[in-house]
Amino acid sequence: MDRLPELYRQERERLLSYAESAPRAGEYASPVFGEGPMESVLMLIGEAPGAEESKSGHPFVGKAGKQLDALLAAADINREAVFVTNTIKYRPVNIKHGRSSNRTPSPEELRAGLPLLAAEIAAVRPCIIATLGNTPLKAMLLLSGNALLTVGEAHGSRMTLSLAAGQVQLFPLYHPASVIYNRSLAQTLEEDMKRLGQILKQQEG
Repeated sequence: MDRLPELYRQERERLLSYAESAPRAGEYASPVFGEGPMESVLMLIGEAPGAEESKSGHPFVGKAGKQLDALLAAADINREAVFVTNTIKYRPVNIKHGRSSNRTPSPEELRAGLPLLAAEIAAVRPCIIATLGNTPLKAMLLLSGNALLTVGEAHGSRMTLSLAAGQVQLFPLYHPASVIYNRSLAQTLEEDMKRLGQILKQQEG
């Protein structure tokens, strides 16, 4: 667990050097790393930081973060006891007319983020990993060598993955932001999160 600060330092340096030579497709100078207690039972993995996260340096603090907090509270899950991170540690952006907007990480960016994500999992050693959206779900399935699934196919179901760090339970969820843009998913996400809360209680009991 003592390796994470050093790994984060190395990633920060890598991204800073990348920012100097790469096209501005990401806010590389403002990375956002994982936060939460080490050896958490639950790890939440999102896609990538958004604008508010990139500004603050903390994961899930914008609109999606507020939505996540509400979902966790309704499921009786204490966010302070959860390790929260993202697959990609910087905000991927599109620049148009001088303004930046979020974009989905490319396959190359996803694969480049896998080693650090695997190191986070090995350091925290969660019993359950809940992925928030398609990108982190794909990352976990790539790390485990499993066939790829979409969150629409896999949400709310528990599966066992074999990683280099050992076996872990995966619980895919829709991304909290999906509810902001598609209210029809609200009930599904609430029900899935409550099921996750029940699984955690069983795990801890």
